[in-house]
Amino acid sequence: MHELGRLEDLPQDYRDDLARLNRVPLGPNLRAVLPPKVPSRNTRPTHWPYATLKPLLMRAGELTPMHKAERRVLVLANPGHGLENMKASPAMYLGMQLLLPGEWAPAHRHTPNAVRMIVEGRGATTTVNGEKCPMERGDLILTPTGQWHEHEHTGTDPVVWLDVLDLPLMYYAEVSYAVEGQRQDVGQGRGDEVYARGGIVPTPYFERGRADYPMLRYPWQEARAALVSLAQSQPDQACVQVTYVNPDTGRDVQNNLGYYALMLRPGQTLRLPARSPSQVFHAIEGQVDVAVTEHRFTLAEADTCCTPGYEAVTLNNRSATEPAFLFIADESPLHHKLGVYEVRG
Repeated sequence: MHELGRLEDLPQDYRDDLARLNRVPLGPNLRAVLPPKVPSRNTRPTHWPYATLKPLLMRAGELTPMHKAERRVLVLANPGHGLENMKASPAMYLGMQLLLPGEWAPAHRHTPNAVRMIVEGRGATTTVNGEKCPMERGDLILTPTGQWHEHEHTGTDPVVWLDVLDLPLMYYAEVSYAVEGQRQDVGQGRGDEVYARGGIVPTPYFERGRADYPMLRYPWQEARAALVSLAQSQPDQACVQVTYVNPDTGRDVQNNLGYYALMLRPGQTLRLPARSPSQVFHAIEGQVDVAVTEHRFTLAEADTCCTPGYEAVTLNNRSATEPAFLFIADESPLHHKLGVYEVRG
């Protein structure tokens, strides 16, 4: 590929005229936006250990009462994107949120899609459009775009969860905003009870409401059991992974980001091929070594890390006797919509 001219090679008066008229020559900037063979990537492999994060989160609970914070969150920012931009990857925002006993995080709704992966604690609930969802460790709870949601804690110990949002995408598109609301009335029934059995869904004779998101809570005990059953029934299958899907359509649970749970057998090493989307790994159970490019992380329980797209990732279960379980978020649905999804082996 031949070398292009530089902006500095152009006469200063010509450059001044271009700038005055809000015009930019493409040639000197072409390689920056269309690099050869592999995209430019700002996402850096980054590890956020929970052991160092939790004390700061608890300190935030002491320093910031809920009425001043509304949401008490520490953002897991990727240094490659600049900490002030609060991005883990081009399309993913991560935040670790704390709710203390007796607290209520008031209702609001916003355009970004969000999910919560519960890290620790019991006794809290998230109410989404009138459906009250218990929050247990490892549960995945959806708060889709435009749906009212609030959090309440009636238990005795702090509850912590990992937020994953497509906020960077919505902010880039200039469609990100929030609306505050009042405490919701709680309705009857829960989607995780209605859709409690794989392969069996309600016959749609009656209007059930929430048609776009029939299931808001995905209990960890069910996802874990599915992974264990899959590993037992497919002993030769290397990648034991399940996808969180809309039970009515079989498609990804949300529009732009994909969510998965993965099990590593005792002592297993698994190589994930290089794919276009960035990925987030969060350890639910066990300890896992993560290798990407020249970086090496060890995820203890509740640790989180991010890896850039177009790079293979190798995972290793450090235990020779017990399985390890990871929650994964990635940008695959967005890449499929854009027609740029790739697997490079």
